[in-house]
Amino acid sequence: MELQAWTMIPFAIMLLAIAIGPIVAEHWWENNLNKFIVSLILGIPTAIYLVCVGLTHNLVHQVFFDYVPFIILLLALFVVTGGIHLSGDIKAKPIVNTGFLALGFLLASIMGTTGAAMLLIRPLIATNQQRKHKVHTILFFIALVANCGGLLSPLGDPPLFMLFLRGASFTWFMTMFVEWAFAGAILLLLYFLADTYYYRKEDWTALSADAREIEPLRLGGKINFIYLIGIVLTVAFINEGYIPQMKGDNLFFKYLREIVLLIIIALSIFTTNKKVRYELNKFTWGPIIEVAALFFGIFITMTPALIFMNHHAADMGFDQTWQFYYATGALSSFLDNTPTAVAFHSLATGLSPEAMQAIGGNMVAGVPETLLRAISIGAVFFGAMTYIGNGPNFMVKSIAEENEIKMPSFFGYMIKFSLIILLPVYILVQLIFL
Repeated sequence: MELQAWTMIPFAIMLLAIAIGPIVAEHWWENNLNKFIVSLILGIPTAIYLVCVGLTHNLVHQVFFDYVPFIILLLALFVVTGGIHLSGDIKAKPIVNTGFLALGFLLASIMGTTGAAMLLIRPLIATNQQRKHKVHTILFFIALVANCGGLLSPLGDPPLFMLFLRGASFTWFMTMFVEWAFAGAILLLLYFLADTYYYRKEDWTALSADAREIEPLRLGGKINFIYLIGIVLTVAFINEGYIPQMKGDNLFFKYLREIVLLIIIALSIFTTNKKVRYELNKFTWGPIIEVAALFFGIFITMTPALIFMNHHAADMGFDQTWQFYYATGALSSFLDNTPTAVAFHSLATGLSPEAMQAIGGNMVAGVPETLLRAISIGAVFFGAMTYIGNGPNFMVKSIAEENEIKMPSFFGYMIKFSLIILLPVYILVQLIFL
């Protein structure tokens, strides 16, 4: 079925609503019911249209075999990491702060960027509470922990899980280790130099107070690390590659991975100390409800957009790796990086055999491997270019402001940080590796 370009309008409106909603209608947009209403207003007419033109199969696949696994995985990571609490206050030396960021960078691919960011942001702020200069620490934290660190597994960032569902193996994401390590090493070095500079500008009374007010690091909810390992093993081994029955029509096997994840979720909820989860971590269901409400509309409205881009890939002029990298990155900076990655993967699958042959290399998830790398890295890295590029960014900003850290404005963040620090690093990644 050939779809017209206008069928992508609901998808564009949905993404624009996510991008500008928090800016132009902050209080109205905070209500998750309003987000769900927007999803329904845009999603229901799109669903009806798809059924009427005979594309019910595409719609069903998008909702039941993309959206449902996506939300259940995010729910599992959200619940399990929400049961882990790290507290303490140690000396805020540059080497200590760099260690915090490096740890978060490493953890992001294991427990997800959101989980790693929420685990470490409060103890990092507590460690630096006596210091005057700490905004730069939060900015680099957003880049390293809430975004770039999540490149090495489908658990790291939602767009990677969607590419995993489209055929990339669990271990394939580890092939981007060099790009991950390169970007991480440069950003950590730049942070260490910046923090050393600001540390030397601190008042001696603040540093003396920091040295006196020491509280050892403590970890609560340790049992959730077992559940976290369970999530990793579930996603890695409960899939069609290891269990062929999951390719069939038996719903039990189709949703076996999700069933196991739901069991892990239940175990985490019932075995985690309630004080750790609800008092120390201030755990609420709001953030995951928000994601579920928004992505319900995204996945439905995205369906005609994916079909259109796949059918018209040859007409769009995309046949170079750098084009996919920067286009995915640009949209991921201002729109949600998950549908952006899926859209460009669909575009890549629609390239002509001649174009794919010219690009060359192994095929992964139905596209040349080099294109999949460009899409993956572009989606994950460029999510740090703005506060709205990735979900954890705004959460970290809000927590910092709750602790009286004056963060830059939306455009101030770009002008003072992402355009002058992050973008040059990302360009280097493309020039050297892509």
